[in-house]
Formats: sequence, C-alpha cells, structure tokens
Amino acid sequence: MSPEYTVDGIFSVKSDVFSFGVLVLEIVSGKRNRGFSHRNHHQNLLGHAWMLYKEGRSLELVDDYLGISGYLSEVLRSIHIGLLCVQQSPEDRPSMSSVVLMFGNEDVLPQARQPGFFTQRDLFIAESSSSSNAASSINQMTITLMEAR
Repeated sequence: MSPEYTVDGIFSVKSDVFSFGVLVLEIVSGKRNRGFSHRNHHQNLLGHAWMLYKEGRSLELVDDYLGISGYLSEVLRSIHIGLLCVQQSPEDRPSMSSVVLMFGNEDVLPQARQPGFFTQRDLFIAESSSSSNAASSINQMTITLMEAR
C-alpha cells in the first residue's frame, strides 16, 4: 500500500502506481516486499532495491532464474521504472500512462528519488522493546476500541 494511504487514508491514482512499482520490483527480484530479508542488512525489498540502485548495482536485485542475459537493458529499465513508481511523494510518481510509455520507448528516465516505506528494521531492538513494554499483558492480548469519526 502507498504511504499516503497507509498513514493518512488518502487514496488516489498515484496509490495504484505505487502498488504497481512494488509489483514490478517483486517480479524482477523474485521476492516479496513483505517479509523480505537479506543477510547483510534489515531493509525491506524497496530499501534493498534503492540501495543497489544508488550504488549502481541494480542487476544484483534480479532473480537468478529469469535468464536475462539478452535483456539486461530492459531489466535495468524495469527496475528504474519500478523505483520511479514507489517514490515517497505521490507528486513525484509518474502516471500509469507515463509508465506504459516508459516501458514502450527508450527515452532517458528521470532520476528516481527515495521510495516510500524505505525501512531498515532493527530486529533486535524491535524484539527487546516489545518484550519490555510495561503496558502489555502476560498473554500478549490486545484490545482495540472503535471510535466513530
């Protein structure tokens, strides 16, 4: 889900663009964004793709089973377009019609900006903070109170 929808409940056509970008990166990498893990860091798939892109190593994102040897430029372009779609600000994301045009031509693409939900999870801190939370009960049950708007 796009950051603006998850945080503020704001949905637009750019929310769909964000989701499409996540899907493109998942297809190219062969990995899901949710639950993604890497042995060298604790970033999600978007963070990992962004890090590789900034370092000029985007091909390391590609799933080994894709057999891309004859399609390197197309795969790199797909990663770049995927990152353009997941940019933090909805105004920075292209429209879907622009995305289709980007896939269909070889024009120079704009520089991608940092993606939304670019996270680096520190699993040790997350585990220790949840276990030492004084407001939680022993059985880890929670109660959600519904309030009308």
